[in-house]
Amino acid sequence: MSDLTYYTAEGLKKLKDELFEMETVQRPSISAQIGEAIDKGDLSENAEYDAAKETQGIIETKIAKLKNIIANGRIIDDSNIDSTKVFILSTARIRNVENDQEMTFTIVAENEADLKKKKISIDSPFGKGLLGKSVGDVANIVTPGGEMKFEVLEITR
Repeated sequence: MSDLTYYTAEGLKKLKDELFEMETVQRPSISAQIGEAIDKGDLSENAEYDAAKETQGIIETKIAKLKNIIANGRIIDDSNIDSTKVFILSTARIRNVENDQEMTFTIVAENEADLKKKKISIDSPFGKGLLGKSVGDVANIVTPGGEMKFEVLEITR
């Protein structure tokens, strides 16, 4: 089953770099470890060989998964996105209606979310609640602590 996933150019490049590193560094390294373990003799009681083969299986699974993700990855073109509403790749400055606290978040694809960088997933409660809102709109966002109201103050790219 292959589902299209959307990335920023930076996010897709990061995945490609990770795949390149796995194929050119990790795969040859584990192959060398297996070769060294084989050189030590009896494989039936060789823990180094067993561990290396297990690691090789994990790496190959990750490589296959990354290749599939990259093959189905598409770069988001934000040049045609309406900047008067919150969509993916929008940066929204919002205000908590209850306590007047302001926050700024960029809405990104699930796999690029990073709260430390103020990037929230479009699939998160905040992302879903802000999606399609315009400046001045109030979003009702359901959080584990209950429903909260946030006013959209500004939308940028």
